[in-house]
Amino acid sequence: MPSPFLYFAGGRLSAAELAAARLDGDLVEVGEGYMPADAVETRELRAASLAPLVGRSLAATHLSAAWVHGALDTPPARHAVQRVVTRRLSPPLDARVRYSDVRLDAADADVFGGVAVTTPTRTLADLARSRDAADRDAALRLMAIAPHLREAALAWLAAAGPVPDKRAAAAFLREQVVSSARPPPGTAAQDEVTRYTS
Repeated sequence: MPSPFLYFAGGRLSAAELAAARLDGDLVEVGEGYMPADAVETRELRAASLAPLVGRSLAATHLSAAWVHGALDTPPARHAVQRVVTRRLSPPLDARVRYSDVRLDAADADVFGGVAVTTPTRTLADLARSRDAADRDAALRLMAIAPHLREAALAWLAAAGPVPDKRAAAAFLREQVVSSARPPPGTAAQDEVTRYTS
């Protein structure tokens, strides 16, 4: 069931109506859709906002997953997606999507708002395996939100079979000094930590 707090062009409102509501300050952009300006932007809403790009056959990964998990303030310009179904898919013909046809293991994905997203542990492992500076920066931000994820990502890498850049990722994660101090209660960062540890 679609979220009553999300609006997509061509749905309940036309693209022109959505643009007008945005200009009036009634709606704000979130991912591929819009939400009421006074609504709280949750992990579920961020994930559900990617439904037009991700659908039921794909999962959001890398920077897209980092944004859903709250490590980034804004979504990436190009979303990373990976196949979660067993059958091979035709690559999406969309410039806003970077597609990987390697099947994502079900244990490495959570579903929020009807959209599959890599778990925080898998997201951190993927970001650490990347050589892209934006991915590495997102990895640092994710560890700042939930410091325990570093050890979880190292364990994931150790248990994983042959994956690209596994050693470099483990070295990167081991080099990071992660504060074990939890953010103050009631802060947005503490809310994210609570979600990962509960």
